This record gives sequence, structure tokens and C-alpha cells, in this order.
Amino acid sequence: MPNNSDCNVATADALTLLLLHNQHALGAAIEEITHWISGDGADIVADNAVAALGALDANAKAITEAIMKLRGC
Repeated sequence: MPNNSDCNVATADALTLLLLHNQHALGAAIEEITHWISGDGADIVADNAVAALGALDANAKAITEAIMKLRGC
């Protein structure tokens, strides 16, 4: 049975993948769509997309803090 440290490392690695691959990819996609929408004058939709980016940023910070705690930093 793996010890708690091994479990923490595995959990931190999984969270890192979620943060780096999923969170950042979603953020980049929403940002690109926001730029495209803004160019067409759909300001309300663009504002909503910007709000979604803010949520992604807040979640990224929380995930990063959890990773650091799991890694013992």
C-alpha cells in the first residue's frame, strides 16, 4: 500500500495536469472567442466570456495552492 506521501505526489500530479492542460486550454479558447466576438460588436457575450475567464483564473489559483500544499511547499 502506498504511503501518504506517494498519494500526495500522485494527487498533485493529477491536479497539475488539470491545471496546465485543461484550465489553461479552456482559458485560451475563451479568450480567443472573446476577441472574435468583440470584433463583431457582441459586447454582452464578450463580457460574459471575460467573466468566465475570471472564474478560470480564480480556480487556477486555488488548484495551484492545493498542489503546493500536497507537495509540502
